[in-house]
Amino acid sequence: MRALIFFFGACLAAALVPLREPGAQVRAEGFPGWPDSFEGRALHEEPLIPYEQRAARSFPGRIGRFTDGNRQIILRWVNRPSRSLHPADVCFRGLGYRVVPGSLERDAAGALWSAFSAIRGQERLAVKTLIHDNHGRTWQDVSAWFWDAALGRSSGPWWALTVVDRLKERKNSAARRLFLRGQAVLDITLESAGVF
Repeated sequence: MRALIFFFGACLAAALVPLREPGAQVRAEGFPGWPDSFEGRALHEEPLIPYEQRAARSFPGRIGRFTDGNRQIILRWVNRPSRSLHPADVCFRGLGYRVVPGSLERDAAGALWSAFSAIRGQERLAVKTLIHDNHGRTWQDVSAWFWDAALGRSSGPWWALTVVDRLKERKNSAARRLFLRGQAVLDITLESAGVF
């Protein structure tokens, strides 16, 4: 019986090791600085919102908020595996948005991004997010990244990118369409929606 108790205790301890977070003294070691541009557009740094300021206090790395003139880009540089890197949809829900899952989006370089819409009142946002390391590996899911990083299948540091764009609504008499960067992402005829 003691052997069984010892075995389960050892299993529990091994399962908890990846959740252990080293102290704050390693938070920003090796930070390379923020990039000057993103997807060919110059980045301009903006102040963190209060939610991000609170998160940055215990974050294992750095958090930066930028604009390229049209979009908001939130960059999170992470130097060790941590549960403090939250999925972007969780952050938006925490800010009072309703989140509608989207499909994966492929960028010009071929990387897949996870995507969702965030809706609060009349504000409608298109959000895409991606995590990558310096070796070309990418993740669309924070949990998958965490376990790969915690189990040593990826070495840091990592960049978590969140790009926020406004969805523009266009109306006409026969249809209602939501457009993102000039392309329809949702097309509902008013007749099929029961408006007429």
